[in-house]
This record gives sequence, structure tokens and C-alpha cells, in this order.
Amino acid sequence: MDIKLINIGFGNVVAANRIIAIISPESAPIKRIIQEARDKGLLIDATYGRRTRAVVVADSGHIMLSAVQPETVANRLAQNDVEDEE
Repeated sequence: MDIKLINIGFGNVVAANRIIAIISPESAPIKRIIQEARDKGLLIDATYGRRTRAVVVADSGHIMLSAVQPETVANRLAQNDVEDEE
């Protein structure tokens, strides 16, 4: 079983098969999810102090913050899928 990695910005990568959702962080429910993950110790901040633009939800319950747009992360994930098919 190959583990495919997706770059979520600044050289940080996550396992593609563990991603459940890639969401924008503006809504109140997402902000609550981020705060709950922070309280539980399940938050991974990969923004390097920059503004959070994407929230990546993993099947393990971990929440990852990225400074890259959600569309960019999704495109990288889709590109990775295309490369797998070839």
C-alpha cells in the first residue's frame, strides 16, 4: 500500500488517504471545530503564523490549519489522483 502525500503549504504534507474534508475557515461552526480540536490537543497549525485559509479534517479527528487556499489543496489532491491512474 502506497502512502500518497499532499503538500498543504510550506513543505508540510499530510497523507492523502486520511483526508475527509478541506474547508474554508470563515463560518462559526468551523471556528468551533478548530477551538474544540485545540482544546483536545488535536489541532495541527501549519500556517507558520500566516492567515488560515484552509482547514483540513483527517479521519483520525485531527484538524490541520493551512495558509493555502482550499481550492489549491483540492487541486493538488486531484492532481495526485490523476498521477496514480497513469
